[in-house]
Amino acid sequence: MGKIPVQKIARVLNVLVLIALACNVAVLYLVPTIVFTGSEGLLEGALSYFGGILFPGEDDIIAAAIAASAILWLAGWTEFNAYQLVLTLFLVFAGIQTALILWQARRVLSTILRGEPFAPENAVSLRRAAVCCFLIAAAALARVIFSVCCYQSPLPLATYNALFVPMFAMGGLLCCVCSALFRQAAELKAENDLTI
Repeated sequence: MGKIPVQKIARVLNVLVLIALACNVAVLYLVPTIVFTGSEGLLEGALSYFGGILFPGEDDIIAAAIAASAILWLAGWTEFNAYQLVLTLFLVFAGIQTALILWQARRVLSTILRGEPFAPENAVSLRRAAVCCFLIAAAALARVIFSVCCYQSPLPLATYNALFVPMFAMGGLLCCVCSALFRQAAELKAENDLTI
């Protein structure tokens, strides 16, 4: 019997989630370097870093630039000012949580690919993803509060961190609802299997 359309979509999503997870882990490794080199902001730091790697000058050594990230992970934390330290810690924490969310998505997609979409482990995976979403929302709220107190200004309320709070809180609530639905569907399926 051939694959049903849902399984075909799940296969494509599984590949996309795997690519997103790989990119997430790669960028997570580079976070301290991007924050440290971006005195004007994250985008400038990322452009500077990747520009040096992708378009090296005659005297640039690509391996040294990549090794600099490892050095910053090991010994560079004392070089950060308070803003860079909080930003780095937030981005690393959010990146780890995002990797965990993507991993849980892979677990759900694997049950769909097996042809068991209403497996009880899907409810557990979605509940874990919800916890990760709530942790990102809490970290973003803490960072917004820190920024408002540190700068004595309401301007941090208009940043992406302030947007992360409701966005990831809603994502966590959605994952909780889906988790409850998958759990209930798994229970109904188990009852149906017993009655037949």
